Amino acid sequence: MTILSVNVNKIATLRNSRGGNVPDLLKMATDIEEFGSQGITIHPRPDERHIRYQDARDLKGVVTTELNIEGNPIPKFIDLVLEVKPTQVTLVPDAEDAITSNAGWDTIKNKDFLKEVISTFREKGIRTSIFVDPDIQMIEGAAQTGTDRIELYTESYAKLYPHNKKAAIEPFVDAAYLAHKLGLGINAGHDLSLENIAYFKSNVAHLLEVSIGHALICESLYLGLENVVRMYLNKLK
Repeated sequence: MTILSVNVNKIATLRNSRGGNVPDLLKMATDIEEFGSQGITIHPRPDERHIRYQDARDLKGVVTTELNIEGNPIPKFIDLVLEVKPTQVTLVPDAEDAITSNAGWDTIKNKDFLKEVISTFREKGIRTSIFVDPDIQMIEGAAQTGTDRIELYTESYAKLYPHNKKAAIEPFVDAAYLAHKLGLGINAGHDLSLENIAYFKSNVAHLLEVSIGHALICESLYLGLENVVRMYLNKLK
């Protein structure tokens, strides 16, 4: 079975938009676990516009499944991960002002840097994963960094899926095959949704974990609004 790790960044974004603590990030994370999710993912950015660094510390105390912290391994991020000691750290090469992650690592150009960072985390017993495009050279480079896993960046799959799902999935099938052959665990994430997740899972072998946030939260709004509107109408009778 492939593990579902729910990214709660959007919950933090909604909370921060009004100040205060509504919605309660910690309660939402524990609720999501109770609903069956096998992991919680967060991606704190330097400006803390959604997940705050303190959220990572607080979530460590309440998450009972797996806590996955994503981010660019700048010194402040490295210090946070070493303090919190999550189950997994996912290294993402996003710029400080990026709206969302938009590319995988060049694992050849950044091999020495990645090896050093990964070694630091592994010494503390933290499982490591690095964000990569479904590119054979980048997979081969990842295997030389000492990482435990890769996370396949799936935006290209999600964009092409409605038009040609066979062409969309092919690079990921090949990438996963090679990664497994090289001894790497395989995660995936970015723009996976209820529409495209089943086809991805059924075609990509050895898929250990998917991290889903934006689509899952949006789908929850679509699928849950009717119930809440009816509850308000009932209260107003």
